[in-house]
Amino acid sequence: MEKIGFVGVGRMGANMARRLKDQGFAVVAVFDVNQAAAGALAQELGAEPCGSLQRVTELSEAILTVVTDDAAMKRIYLDGLLSRARGKLFINCATVAPAVHVWVEQKAEKVGARSLEACMASSITQAREGTLYLMCGGKEEAFQQAKPILDKLAASTRYIGPAGQAATVKALVNMVMNINTAGLAEGLGLGAALGLDLDMLREVFSQTGANSRVLQTDGEDMQKREHSCYFSAAHAAKDSGIALRLAREQGLNLPLATATKKQFDKMVAKGLGELDKSGIAELTFKGRSDVAN
Repeated sequence: MEKIGFVGVGRMGANMARRLKDQGFAVVAVFDVNQAAAGALAQELGAEPCGSLQRVTELSEAILTVVTDDAAMKRIYLDGLLSRARGKLFINCATVAPAVHVWVEQKAEKVGARSLEACMASSITQAREGTLYLMCGGKEEAFQQAKPILDKLAASTRYIGPAGQAATVKALVNMVMNINTAGLAEGLGLGAALGLDLDMLREVFSQTGANSRVLQTDGEDMQKREHSCYFSAAHAAKDSGIALRLAREQGLNLPLATATKKQFDKMVAKGLGELDKSGIAELTFKGRSDVAN
C-alpha cells in the first residue's frame, strides 16, 4: 500500500485521511498551518505531525493537498513540498483557479514528480464515508497511478482531461450550486414573509421545477436556521469568484453569478463566512436579525 501524506487537514482533509487509514493505507505524514489540528489528527492516525513540507514529501509516496485558495496552493509548493520529490505523486483536491493546477503540474514535472487535480463535488460526510464525486484533470498516467487511492475516497471518479479542465468544470458546478442556494433562500424567504407553511412549500418545490439538490441539502436548514458548516459561505464566495474570472476572460457577463457572489461576500464582510452556505437565508428572511440590514 502507498505511504500517504496530507497537507491541509481541515474538515475535508482530515476525514479523507481517516477514510484512507480505515481502508488500509499507511497515512504517515500530516501537515497543517494549524499545528494543533495536525498534531491531534497525527496522533489519531499514527502519523508524524510534520514540522515542514519537505518532511511530508520525504516520508510519503503520494501526497494529498487540501488547502484553502490559490495563494495557499502556490505557497506549499514554493515552500518545500517539491523538495526531493522525484517519483512522488501529488493529488490536489482544493478548489482553486484552473491556471494554478497547470502551474503545479509544470513545477512537479520539472522535478520528476506527477501531479493530478482531484476536484471534489461532495461534502464532509462523503469524505468520511468514501463516497465523494471526484473530477480529475492532468496527465492520464497520473490519473491511473492515483486511481487506487481515488477509488477508496470516491463513489464515482470522472477523468475530465488535461490539467486545469477539472478545475474549470468544478468552478461551473459551484457557481450553479451557489446560484441555486441564493435562489432557494429568496423563495423560502418570500414564502415565510407571505405567511406560507414552509414545510408545505418545500414539499411543493420538490415536486416541481423548483426542485434541486440544494433544496434537499439546505432547504430545511434555511427554514430552521441550522447552519452548521459543511460548505462555508466563504468558500462559496471564493468559488463564485473563480467562475466569474473565467467568464471575464471569455468576455461574458453573468448577472446571476455576480449577484450571488455579492450575497456571499456580504456574509463574509459581516463575519458570517464560516457559516454553511445555507446561512445566506439570514440575508433574505424578513425579521431574522440585523444581518439582513
